[in-house]
Amino acid sequence: MTMPLWVLLIFTVWTILVLLAGVGVHRWSLILSRKAELTYFRADRVEGPPFYHRAMRAHANCVENLPVYAALALIAAVISLDTLLLDRLALAVLAGRVCQTFTHMAFVETNITVAIRFVFFFVQLAAMLAMAYIIAVFALA
Repeated sequence: MTMPLWVLLIFTVWTILVLLAGVGVHRWSLILSRKAELTYFRADRVEGPPFYHRAMRAHANCVENLPVYAALALIAAVISLDTLLLDRLALAVLAGRVCQTFTHMAFVETNITVAIRFVFFFVQLAAMLAMAYIIAVFALA
């Protein structure tokens, strides 16, 4: 299996772990302690402590970016593109994602923490754009 596909697997597991650890623990603790009903948690109304709000957004960020990265990793695999540069870019996407998620969940939003999160997002964006370029050049050659 290529590095971009390994990163896809890890990215997927990371997204699930963020859901379980950040969102699931809060929800199930309220449900099991009978402080909330199953119907309490609506998508159009996020209520709870600040950490829960941040965890919801961190998970949503993972879900939003996972299909974009998945498309790149799968296209590279389909066209049998396997290079060291692509591997490094895939790892940069993963590192940026993990760091952005950690920053989002661990720190209260301030101008500094939002700027740091943006840097990690930009790393992912730049790496995915570079991957797309490499894939396109390889496919057209």
